Amino acid sequence: VQLQASGGGLVQAGGSLRLSCAASGGTFSSFPMGWFRQAPGKEREFVATITSSGGITNYADSVKGRFTISRDNAKNTVYLQMNSLKPEDTAVYYCAGRRKWGTAYEYWGQGTLVTVSS
Repeated sequence: VQLQASGGGLVQAGGSLRLSCAASGGTFSSFPMGWFRQAPGKEREFVATITSSGGITNYADSVKGRFTISRDNAKNTVYLQMNSLKPEDTAVYYCAGRRKWGTAYEYWGQGTLVTVSS
């Protein structure tokens, strides 16, 4: 499974961005998907996850109420809508996939950089 993340960029605090992650080479519709991020000098952290059907989502407390994860299985794509962005959201964002809910993520995209200026 190959994952290609896109949509990052430079945005002012309070602004919005939508990240996309296109999947190929596997049965995307059966994979729970997630977004992670890694800020400079910090470890990678969980941001959001979604079940294969899209019926259940979970978020890190730091993004709850501001970010929304969604997916379009017909397009083999998962999205991360980010609103009310803060400078501390600056990071490289990675999408990831796994074969079963609750197991380790096996498939990772290359990352897309989000920079939020104050």
